Amino acid sequence: MVVLLVAAVLGLACRAPRATAERNPPRSPRPPGADALEQEVHELVNRHRRARNLAALTLDPRISREARLHSVAMAAGTTPFGHEGFDERVKALRLAMPCRRTAENVASSQGYHDAAVEAVRGWLGSAGHRENIEGPYDRTGVGVARSATGEVFFTQIFVGR
Repeated sequence: MVVLLVAAVLGLACRAPRATAERNPPRSPRPPGADALEQEVHELVNRHRRARNLAALTLDPRISREARLHSVAMAAGTTPFGHEGFDERVKALRLAMPCRRTAENVASSQGYHDAAVEAVRGWLGSAGHRENIEGPYDRTGVGVARSATGEVFFTQIFVGR
């Protein structure tokens, strides 16, 4: 029993601080309409995939939770804008589902009337992000958060069995 306790304490002590910050993000309100923005990103990405004869992605709430935690952490400034912590997000997802392939797109937007359209347009204009959108994935999750200055952060995670 003591060995297990020590191992558990050591495991917590060795954990990266950024991953912990994302798992327990500061309390910040999600923007009004965040659910609608997440749904809009999902629909726009699937519209693009269908136009290229690719299967639509299923929106998975477990993946969206990980994406949302990352967006909230970026909006709060506890994680820099980008893909920091992606390996930890994938590890968390692998505990919940089979994940052979994973990818992630992030975007930020401020001052646009339709932030979701601008985020997806930006991704499609970038070869690497477009490759993720068109990749061999069957599930996705989208997370949106707004900073205190009004900047909207988007994270979309792609998962393939």
